[in-house]
Amino acid sequence: MFDLIVIGAGPGGYVAAIRAAQLGLKVACVEGRGSLGGTCLNVGCIPSKALLTSSGKYDELSHLAAHGIAVEGASLDLGAMMARKDKVVGDLTKGIAFLFKKNGVELIEGWATIPAAGQVKVGDTVHETKNILIATGSEPTPLPGVEIDEVDVLSSTGALALDAVPEHLVVIGAGVIGLELGQVWARLGAKVTVVEYLDRILPGIDGEIAKLAQRALSKRGLKFQLGRAVKAVDAGEGGLSLTVERVGKDTLDTIEADKVLVAIGRRPVTRGLGLEALGVEVNERGFIPVDGTFQSSVPGIYAIGDCVPGPMLAHKAEEDGVACVETLAGLKGHVDYGKVPGVVYTDPEVASVGVTEEALKDAGTDYISGKFTFMANSRARSTGETDGAVKVLASPDGVLLGAHICGAHGGDLIAELVLAMTKGATLTDVAASCHAHPSMAEAVKEACLDALGRAIHA
Repeated sequence: MFDLIVIGAGPGGYVAAIRAAQLGLKVACVEGRGSLGGTCLNVGCIPSKALLTSSGKYDELSHLAAHGIAVEGASLDLGAMMARKDKVVGDLTKGIAFLFKKNGVELIEGWATIPAAGQVKVGDTVHETKNILIATGSEPTPLPGVEIDEVDVLSSTGALALDAVPEHLVVIGAGVIGLELGQVWARLGAKVTVVEYLDRILPGIDGEIAKLAQRALSKRGLKFQLGRAVKAVDAGEGGLSLTVERVGKDTLDTIEADKVLVAIGRRPVTRGLGLEALGVEVNERGFIPVDGTFQSSVPGIYAIGDCVPGPMLAHKAEEDGVACVETLAGLKGHVDYGKVPGVVYTDPEVASVGVTEEALKDAGTDYISGKFTFMANSRARSTGETDGAVKVLASPDGVLLGAHICGAHGGDLIAELVLAMTKGATLTDVAASCHAHPSMAEAVKEACLDALGRAIHA
């Protein structure tokens, strides 16, 4: 008899299993993929960041002349780049297996179903447990009428494993995944066109910051067709043909491509577990509604991460998992969803926490704002990473409500502002803390000073 069986060994599941074991629970984790780490580690966050890094180094070679460095004869070995990516994934997968052994988590390999509360079936074996935690993650959302074959029409999984650089890659969707993978292949020599239904990129991100990101990505080779709906993708002798409708207009255009990436979002993987027969409530989008302890409508069955409503982020899933099992162990688990950062790892990076300016305006909330561009930052000028800005939003008395960054290392810079918001630090507190010079972080301080009407370098 286990105290807890976790279904899924992605970031939410494996972290929950390890934390539960640390708290003295007898824990098993079920995974059918054949490798640990879930989508994030195997075909998501980690391999995409590995390729972003490798492609960034290749792209940088064409910009070194301004530094007085001449590079001749550089060539791309895509096979070696992919092999490096696979090794990074493999090493991290082995690391999770080691952590399971170190913490006493039993790994059960196979696909799970839940025949009854307190039972998890894997293969022909039924395991008894006091509690079940569903952490089965998410998968790419399909585009109606478009079949993904992972050869010509790709999901993110296929786009991470191409064996040649496409001549023209059309990305459907200008969200995080589409922009990151689009930039990988643009850097490696592909023509990349991003088609988006909305009239802007990065829905949900502060509008001003999203415009800065689009401008910077356009300079780096991505072409954008916004306000377009893809109606069909047809295969012909010469490649693929996309029929695209201009939203709000009775106008159809055609785009020719040799590869198409469908990146319109992700959906939870909650089917196939037997939830309907158990009476576990699942909403129309496939998410499992849970209470403040992450318990579903059936006692003893819990869910976290991409399976429940909220941001579909690996680090959010980890926080969910820890909070859930700490509550099970009698501690006080808590996640403040208003302070979960999000990062787009393009060049420049886009990072955000808290509310956007649009949300504040829609709610009629009084606020003040401050902004500082990296063009005026000494460190950014010295490295040549001058695109973008730091933007902060606060109440009139200086309490931080949101922070948004477009710029190099934005994913690291946002951490200071997440901590400030979490600990209740004000604009004055951040501005009064000493920031090293020259550093990109000075832009954070200057943005806070600007909101206070005291900017020094702007």
